[in-house]
Amino acid sequence: MQLWIPLLLGIALALCLPPTPLGFLAPLPLIWLLTRGGFGFGLLAGIGFWAVHLIWLPLSFVVLFETLWGAVPYLPLVLIKAAIWGAVFGLTRGRPLARAGLWVVQEYLTSLWEIAFPWGFLGYALVDAPGRVLSSVGGVYLLSLLVLVVALSLHYGWQRLRSEGVIFSAPALGLAGIGLFWVGLWLMPLPAVEGSEKALLVQGNINPLRKLEGISAEQTYFEITRQGLQAHPETQVVLWPETAVAGFSPELVTLLGHRELISGLETGTTNRAVRLFSGQITHFYDKNRLVPFGENFPWSTALSSVYTFFFRALGFEGGLGSRTPGRGYPPLDKYGAFICYESVFPSVARALVLGGAEVLQLGSNDAWYGPSFGGLQHFQMGRLRAVETGRWLLRAGNDGVTAIIDPYGRVTARIPQRQPGFLAGQFALLQSQTLYVRWGDWAVVLAGALGVLGLRIRAKGTIV
Repeated sequence: MQLWIPLLLGIALALCLPPTPLGFLAPLPLIWLLTRGGFGFGLLAGIGFWAVHLIWLPLSFVVLFETLWGAVPYLPLVLIKAAIWGAVFGLTRGRPLARAGLWVVQEYLTSLWEIAFPWGFLGYALVDAPGRVLSSVGGVYLLSLLVLVVALSLHYGWQRLRSEGVIFSAPALGLAGIGLFWVGLWLMPLPAVEGSEKALLVQGNINPLRKLEGISAEQTYFEITRQGLQAHPETQVVLWPETAVAGFSPELVTLLGHRELISGLETGTTNRAVRLFSGQITHFYDKNRLVPFGENFPWSTALSSVYTFFFRALGFEGGLGSRTPGRGYPPLDKYGAFICYESVFPSVARALVLGGAEVLQLGSNDAWYGPSFGGLQHFQMGRLRAVETGRWLLRAGNDGVTAIIDPYGRVTARIPQRQPGFLAGQFALLQSQTLYVRWGDWAVVLAGALGVLGLRIRAKGTIV
């Protein structure tokens, strides 16, 4: 029975993160996860959490590639992520404060280096709460720390209340205050905002495997754009998703007229976003944070036989090569264009705004997620980039989610997934900088300090 406890707690925590609406319950499983066990407990809790949180991976890849080999990467990924939890739990056995601090630190570390995979951050439990506005101060890492501190406070408050046995006491008032604070994050009002600019976002719903076979999507995007501009001639900018086309026809230039186009462009070597205006590409941005084992294949020499086997199993007889990453984060004029996977990296949107971006534009191709909830989970996490930077976010997805998000993280307009269409909506150009844009990931430093303090409070014990 003890083996099932951490597994169930991990599963419960996973169900509190996007795309479910149960984020308000996140502190409850964390009360036990912060205060119990060592390495083995953390490993089992991690297996439960990551097995549920990433279940979209086998669900999407098996359907998309029509082979069970598509599920193979799922198991090692779950075990690796669970082992990281185990290490944190082992190091902080019996030291809840240290565990809370180092939990945030390990979240930050998973966003670094070549094989970064920054999924499962606890701060995303607040993505549907108005309290997400606090990410404009310290990013998603501050939200993660906040969720953990609320859980710890509930634990210590309950422990004191039980020991004193007095209902009307300081611990009882403290518990009530913590509860009211948490509820307030979900009920607090947000100011209304309006946009004066008009955008047309195009969703082509193109099968990504057919594109790899050489099928052009340009006619599809041209036709949907034509329909959208007929219905909304006041449009000022048209947005196409990631790798939408490999080139732009003269007919498109005529159709656009005085309007700008921000589009993904397939170059063969880079994953590029461009600004097209008056028939000329005036700016371009190459994706910096490439998808590990999807756009970038680490250790290709040492693992060449493994890569070859899986490429063939998934139907890529000719193999796949790594794309060339970009260098730096230049905006496309006033548009901070970033691409798909980069939306889960707070540092990318921050760098674009520091470079002068007045609105964020995300081109994505979540059709790789297939019928799973992976695309929706990806969308929910990316919403916080708007809040962190205080910018409108225009999200054009190949098969969705195509939406407009305001600087407070509210979805102001959206169209259904997995069908072609267009979305017309308003946004605004902004120049102010949030505290997160100015100060960066200071919440990680604070979490690290809490972790070190927690480790010093109690002598080191066993980690198993």
